[in-house]
Amino acid sequence: MAPTALTADLVTDRDAWDREVQALGGHPLQLWGWGQVKAAGAWTPHRLRVTDGGVLVGLAQVLVRRLPAPFGRLSYVPRGPVVAGDDDPAGLDERRAAVAAAVVAWCRANVGGIGISLEPDWPAGAGVALERARQGASTVLVPTTVVLDLTKTPDELLADMDRSPRHDIRKAARDGMDIRRVTTDDEVRAVLEVYKETARRADFALHSDEYYLSVHRELGEQSVLVAAYDVGEPVCFSWCINSSRTSFQLYGGGNAAGRKLRATTPTYWRTVEIAQQDGLTRFDFNGLLNDGISDFKRSLAKHEDAMIGTVDVPFSPTYDVWSRLLPTAKRTVRALRGLRRGEAARDSASGS
Repeated sequence: MAPTALTADLVTDRDAWDREVQALGGHPLQLWGWGQVKAAGAWTPHRLRVTDGGVLVGLAQVLVRRLPAPFGRLSYVPRGPVVAGDDDPAGLDERRAAVAAAVVAWCRANVGGIGISLEPDWPAGAGVALERARQGASTVLVPTTVVLDLTKTPDELLADMDRSPRHDIRKAARDGMDIRRVTTDDEVRAVLEVYKETARRADFALHSDEYYLSVHRELGEQSVLVAAYDVGEPVCFSWCINSSRTSFQLYGGGNAAGRKLRATTPTYWRTVEIAQQDGLTRFDFNGLLNDGISDFKRSLAKHEDAMIGTVDVPFSPTYDVWSRLLPTAKRTVRALRGLRRGEAARDSASGS
């Protein structure tokens, strides 16, 4: 069935936007605050309300980035679009395709550039009949993840874990481990020192402190950051953003003291508990790679979940050129970051 022609219009009212995202069970990355976080960098957010005869059928927060000449711009929809009635399987693929087509049409007419990449919060195998669409080779959000079903009881969720993380959670509860929600900017800054140690150990790059403070401020109550403390200092943390349905873990980490206390699983579990207590139905651990932290995430459930991945719709022949250049550009950036870290380490060792 061909996608139905719908209408997409811009939304400029933050409260109205978030109300509708929450009412439709949209993903946290579709909340207004996430767009504002990205707007502090290279992205410009556009919020689209998709209607059929005036009736709301979908929403999409589109992030637009200006690329080097001659490519123009790229549109990107993180974990969207949001589709009304996404929990009703009858005609769902057609509704998804119709809403996505309206978003693509708006971006083609109003943004242009090389095309649009969508990474919907839809399972692998979801049918999306979009004209000229193709599976994207470059992803932002890893399509394989672990999603906990929060309609299960806590005991059922614990039973699905490996023995070791389950033991750590129960021991932390018996011992009264100090795990609490982080609320102030100063507390966030202290947690970021833990994250920096994690990044140095695991060799990955971080944003600036201001970026993470922006997440804390812009998402407000939807930002759920908890930390385990030892002698008054944070040693481990889990940072999620929540919508009415989904808790999405953005960041997590621990320092040497946190690892010694085996605080990681109890800290992550606390964010799961908060999501469940608030009535959410899904907890997404945000991607699995071939690394130690992904092995840890796999130990927290008896399953993995595959998402649909990246769906690209080119607008220009330069899309193919950009697609070929992007992997090389990413490798170059990683290499330069590694070089800078090595230079910094040498400077520190030499006392310069």
